[in-house]
Amino acid sequence: MAGKMWAGRFTKEIDERVNDFNSSISFDARMYKQDIEGSVAHATMLGECGIIPLEESKAIIKGLKGILKDIDNGELHFDPAAEDVHMFIEAELTSRLGNTGKRLHTARSRNDQVALDIRMNLKVEIKEIENLVSELITTLVNLAEKNLTTVMPGYTHLQRAQPITFAHHLMAYAQMLLRDLGRLEDTYKRTNIMPLGSGALASTTYPIDRQRVCDLLGFDEITQNSLDGVSDRDFCIELASAISILMMHLSRFSEEIVLWCSWEFKFIELDDAYATGSSIMPQKKNPDITELIRGKTGRVYGDLTTLLTMMKGLSLAYNKDMQEDKEAIFDAVDTVKLCLTTFIPMIETMKVLPDNMRNAAAKGFINATDCADYLVKKGLPFRDAYKITGTLVHTCIEKNLTLETLPMEEYMALCESFDEDVYDAISLETCVMQRKAYGGPAPESVKAQIEYTRKKLAE
Repeated sequence: MAGKMWAGRFTKEIDERVNDFNSSISFDARMYKQDIEGSVAHATMLGECGIIPLEESKAIIKGLKGILKDIDNGELHFDPAAEDVHMFIEAELTSRLGNTGKRLHTARSRNDQVALDIRMNLKVEIKEIENLVSELITTLVNLAEKNLTTVMPGYTHLQRAQPITFAHHLMAYAQMLLRDLGRLEDTYKRTNIMPLGSGALASTTYPIDRQRVCDLLGFDEITQNSLDGVSDRDFCIELASAISILMMHLSRFSEEIVLWCSWEFKFIELDDAYATGSSIMPQKKNPDITELIRGKTGRVYGDLTTLLTMMKGLSLAYNKDMQEDKEAIFDAVDTVKLCLTTFIPMIETMKVLPDNMRNAAAKGFINATDCADYLVKKGLPFRDAYKITGTLVHTCIEKNLTLETLPMEEYMALCESFDEDVYDAISLETCVMQRKAYGGPAPESVKAQIEYTRKKLAE
C-alpha cells in the first residue's frame, strides 16, 4: 500500500482490477499543465501565509516546474498504474523532494483540486472553440459578400417557397453561430470561478488566502460555498449543452451541404480535398465530412445526457460518480473542435454554382407571393389576391407554363387589375431586390447583416 497516498487506513493491497477500474489517468492526464499551475499557486499561497516554510514553498514550486518541463519534453511519462494525474504529479514531486514534496497537499483535497483543474482546462478549451466559431462566421461572411445577388430558392418543408440569395442563406447560419458564441461566453463566465480552498467539502482550518490563489490563476472570483465548490459540475453541463446546440447548427448546415452537392440540386461542388469517393462506383464524390458531422452530433448529445444523468441523483458533496464528467466533457470538446477544423476549410474551398441556383429558383412558382402582393398594391384585399394567384398557378401547371411566361390575356381573364408591369413585379430579381426590410434578402439588407455580424465579432 506504499504506492497509494491514502494507504494508511488500509491493511490490504487494493485488487488490481479495482485499481484499473478506479484509475482515471488515461483521460485526466490531459490536465497536467493545469494541475501543476494550480499547485504552483497553492504552494505560493502556503508559503506567503506561513502555513509551510517559505523555502519549502519555493522548492516545491521549482520542483513542479521541473516536472512540467520534463513532461513537455517527453522525458517524463505518465504511469498508467497511477490513480490519477493529481496523484502522479504529487508522487513524482515527493520522489524528487522527499518530505518537502509531501507538504504540497497541505490545506487541499483532491476534491477541490480536481474541481480547479477541470475549470482551468475548460477555460482554455472554451476559448479555442470560440476562436474556431469566430473563424467559421468570418468564412461565411466573406462568402456572403461574394454572393449578394446570387438568387436561389428559399424553402419551407423542403419545398421551394420564395426567392432569396445565397448570401442571405449563409447569413442565417452566421446568426446561429453568433448565438453559439454568446452561449460559450456565458459558460466561460460561470466556469471562471475558483473552487480551491473548499477542501474535501468543509474548507480547512488553515489560515489560507483563497483570493490570492484566485488572483494568481486569473479567475474572476472564488466559489461562495465549500460544499458547492467541490460538487458543482454545472459548468461542464452548460458547456456540453452549448456544444450540443453548436453541433446541431453544424448538423443542419451539413444536411444542406449534402443536398446541395447532389445532382438533384447541384448548387455547390466540394473541393476534391474535402470529399471522398466510392470503392465500387467511380463516378461518386461523397460529402463524408458533413455526414460525419451529422453522426457526431448524436455523439455529443450523448455526452450531455451522460453528464445530466450522472449528476441527477448525487447527494452533496463529492461522489466518485463525478469522475465520469471528464470523459464526457472532453469528448464533447474534442468532437466539436474536430468538426469545426474540417468544416471551415471545406466551406472556404467549395465552389458555388450560381446558374444552377438561379435555374432552380425559376421553377416552383416561388414568385407567387409577389404576384399576390402586386394585386394588393393595386387595391385588392390580400385573401382575394391570394385566391386569384392560386388559380393562375393552377392554370400554369395545366398549360406547362410559369407565371413569367403566362400570356397577359390569361392574367386579364382573372382580374382586370393586371397590367404588363406584372412581369417586372414577379421577376426573381425584383422579388429579391424589393425585400429590403431589415433582415431580408435584398443585397442592401444582407450588407447590413454582414456589417452587424462583423461588429459583433469585433466586440
